Amino acid sequence: MKKDAIVSEDIVKKFAKEIETPYTRWVKAEGLDIIDGIYVPDLNDVALKPWPRRNGHGVFINHDASRTSNDCYVCEIDNGDELAPQRQLYEEMIMILSGHGSTTVWNDAGQRVSFEWQAGALFAIPVNAWHQHFNGSGDEKVRFVAVTNLPPIMNVFEEPEFIFNTGYDFKTRFSGEPDYFAPRNDVSGLLLESNFVSDAVSLPLIEAKERGAGGGHIRFNFAKSSMNGHISQFPVGTYKKAHAHGPGAHVIVLAGKGYSLMWPEGEEPTRYEWKAGTMITPPNMWYHQHFNTGDAPARYLAFKYEGVAIRNSQGVPKAWISRRIGGHQIDYADESKVVRTMFADALAEHGRESQMAEPYEHEKESLPPLPEARQI
Repeated sequence: MKKDAIVSEDIVKKFAKEIETPYTRWVKAEGLDIIDGIYVPDLNDVALKPWPRRNGHGVFINHDASRTSNDCYVCEIDNGDELAPQRQLYEEMIMILSGHGSTTVWNDAGQRVSFEWQAGALFAIPVNAWHQHFNGSGDEKVRFVAVTNLPPIMNVFEEPEFIFNTGYDFKTRFSGEPDYFAPRNDVSGLLLESNFVSDAVSLPLIEAKERGAGGGHIRFNFAKSSMNGHISQFPVGTYKKAHAHGPGAHVIVLAGKGYSLMWPEGEEPTRYEWKAGTMITPPNMWYHQHFNTGDAPARYLAFKYEGVAIRNSQGVPKAWISRRIGGHQIDYADESKVVRTMFADALAEHGRESQMAEPYEHEKESLPPLPEARQI
């Protein structure tokens, strides 16, 4: 961000005691770092530290805007090892980055479910359920990325003992159902009604022309949590429409190569190159736009806290609605000429051409008229 609003040291001193929060103090007490999550080139390479309490290695990834609502961490389990059992009064969504193994989930009533996973699997931990992750290989480590809504919980209650050791079963969330983590194919609209996805990279998607570029999309809400996620895919030589939303959406690239532009209203975009394993986390209400410059469809996963979603009176996310009628999505017809020039140049570097003629034309079928004040 170009305008950093840097102030004098005198003002800084006046707010020095307010920099830290119960959440940031807790992360330090765990012996771990918080690294900037606006852009992480590769989650598979990010450096970890020992995490004795969990019997693993980890690092937290977020920034000042995202950690007001939710956070992210990467964790590694050594060969043939397991993490310590844990329960927690917050929600957590997980993607396995590498390796294979299993997880056991249980409650105080003694109901227990176990399931296996491998790289690409998605699932969530039901709130306050006991759980334990096991590395199923003696030859390789397991690495996973998780997004949680711990920050606001820790900032309110502050006491780790309460958050991690309160005995209560939320039976409507988890009651030991034997098929709780069985993959399902039930879809309602764009929503996949399941608590487990075995492979996010190959999961079938649903057409979602509203986001442009003829792409596919699917949404999910695991373990009845207040967090959710979605997967989007778009073809070679195309790009998505720019849009903005609340903080904390952790966008993880699953397949393909390209770049994203991110910018706050009124400023010039910054470009971020990505590949499988890259993560970007757009700050609150920053516009962002994803471009496929590779030779295969690009696919990404977004984990976020639903509480920051901005919807219209009909319940539709404003990130899906044209700015021409009060939404937070920029139509192709209204984007800067620089966007198309940059994309054409990026494709040319790889000997490719834009495939955007059809999306541009298709948009005209449903493009709202410009507000009168903006018409020429």
